[in-house]
Amino acid sequence: MPSVVTQHPGSWLVARGLIPADRPQRVLALATFVNMVGSGVFMVAAALFFTRSVGLPAAQVGLALGAAAVVGLLAGVPVGHLADRYGPRGIYLLMLGVQGVAMAALTLVDSFWPLVAVLCVGELARSAGAAARGPLVRAVGGAGLSRYRAYLRSVANLAGSAAAVAAGFALQADTRAAYVALVLGNAASFLACAAIIARLPAVRPVPAPGREPRWAALRDRGYVTVTVLDGIMSIHHQVLLFALPLWIVGRTDAPRWLVGLAALVNTALVVLLQVRASRGVDDPASAGRAVRRSGVAFLAGMAAMAGAAGLPARLAVGLILVGICVHTVGELWHTAGSLELRFSLAPAHAQGQYSGLFGLGSGLANVLAPSVLALCCVSWGVPGWLLLGGVFLAVGLAVPAVTRWAQRTGPGSRTEPELVGGAA
Repeated sequence: MPSVVTQHPGSWLVARGLIPADRPQRVLALATFVNMVGSGVFMVAAALFFTRSVGLPAAQVGLALGAAAVVGLLAGVPVGHLADRYGPRGIYLLMLGVQGVAMAALTLVDSFWPLVAVLCVGELARSAGAAARGPLVRAVGGAGLSRYRAYLRSVANLAGSAAAVAAGFALQADTRAAYVALVLGNAASFLACAAIIARLPAVRPVPAPGREPRWAALRDRGYVTVTVLDGIMSIHHQVLLFALPLWIVGRTDAPRWLVGLAALVNTALVVLLQVRASRGVDDPASAGRAVRRSGVAFLAGMAAMAGAAGLPARLAVGLILVGICVHTVGELWHTAGSLELRFSLAPAHAQGQYSGLFGLGSGLANVLAPSVLALCCVSWGVPGWLLLGGVFLAVGLAVPAVTRWAQRTGPGSRTEPELVGGAA
């Protein structure tokens, strides 16, 4: 009888690049999806939960969220240092547990100061967990790190879309029980993510040079400069989420449903094209060129969106959609370049510490972006859009030269972190 070949049920998905072939990469991707679904649900519903369910004024909620964001910025470097010394998997698991407990505690909050305390604990754990996750991603990604990072970002955006749909049902119900279910669902997602991460092998810490300063990342002027430039460029993440909706509603004749369509188009393009956009971005030089291209795309996209002011509705819709697509291409290039610079300019023995520092730049950008965009894009109008696009262009043009300087002056290391025996 002819032999029957049994094909692994996941081989079709692996062959088409929908899931990684390597098991640890699949495990980390699944953990990322679960975590981002839970976090995405909470992000969509957080403001309404605190105001309509807890009953706090919107001003107090905004102040509490802002305070937590600032406090969270302080955790990345020290916790990243611990991840470098003792291994990132254990530190990441601990931070996921703290996030789960803090999120569940939000259901007991009924006044301003307890809300601030719980949010600060949760944000500290989130920032610290992100710093510990960096070395874990580098070790799991292996030789195909650039492609794998892009794949994780596509997974995260897909999870965000699923979260928005799930949150929509709770928002439609608009009851205390529905909001509490979303919060507890997010808390459960952290614990589920931790259970999945526990199945990864441990990562062997890379020995540090004996005489290196304890906080080497803060003394690496080249890396600090790249971090600052990347933080400025990261303001673009809020353009489509914050500035464009206000621009569409307040300054153009485009219909309001375009706000939702803009988010949908952006997410779809990121999910479909992030891996493709990251091809060839596998060293600091190619990463610098990618960021430079992104600056050009941001200026062109923002000019198109700004140009919709005063046009008839159909022309405004068309020009805004063009601007969204061009801006998203810039986002894809910036993400590919930013992630590569984050890892490749950092010595392998201090990936967590350097990752925490790099996260400080993007974290500050998230805090400052609403104010910057409100001033430039909303208050100043078309000149403000062009000015901010010009800033992105200038930063993009500067990144390749700064990257070369950082390579010459940084404490680079060729030793890579390794996965070692751990849970099956």
